[in-house]
Amino acid sequence: MPQTQVNPTRMELTRLKGKLKAATKGHKLLKDKRDELMRQFLDLARENMALRQKVEEGIKSANQNFVVAKASMSEATLNTALMAPKQQVNLEISEENVMSVEIPKYETKMESADENDIYSYGFAFTTADLDGAVRSISDILPDMIKLAEVEKSCQLMAAEIEKTRRRVNALEHVIIPRTQETIKYISMKLDENERSTQIRLIKVKDMLLNKTRDYDNAQDIYTIEVETPATGA
Repeated sequence: MPQTQVNPTRMELTRLKGKLKAATKGHKLLKDKRDELMRQFLDLARENMALRQKVEEGIKSANQNFVVAKASMSEATLNTALMAPKQQVNLEISEENVMSVEIPKYETKMESADENDIYSYGFAFTTADLDGAVRSISDILPDMIKLAEVEKSCQLMAAEIEKTRRRVNALEHVIIPRTQETIKYISMKLDENERSTQIRLIKVKDMLLNKTRDYDNAQDIYTIEVETPATGA
């Protein structure tokens, strides 16, 4: 029995069959979308893991060099050396549509083409450890930005996967079964009404036949009575 009250008419049955067909097609498309999103999400997750490991190693190396540099240089010299950077990084943000998910794309451009501009100080009063730390940070910066891009993409895809999964479950476990149940209910009602109509027609036909038979019998009796000669006095 359907949970909602419906009119058991052929028009409603046709409408529900169209709804069921669209829901079944949408269910298949959403399942395909969910599977493709999962595949791309797993690829991004593996890329994210590799990038995170690389970035953590680069940051660890830079921190070690900074610790050694700070130990071998005075704090004032270190602060002066890093106070005014010469190189500037411009970040350009765009979006790419992947399975209806707008994932970000980050691109970096150095303002200066000279690689040595990452050093904002002279080499006379600084140590090689500080140079190594700055070089490590400069080398790991593109990977850090790529890691931010991949992690944001993973978050957006995970949210879309969850939303698509809920839609698939709603179609699979609620909408499609309920529509099928309603179609079955209307079909049974229509068949029942058709059988009732046929039974009524058969009864009406029998009644008409009986009346016709009774009329014919009455006519025959009347004819016999008329044709029988009257007995004389």
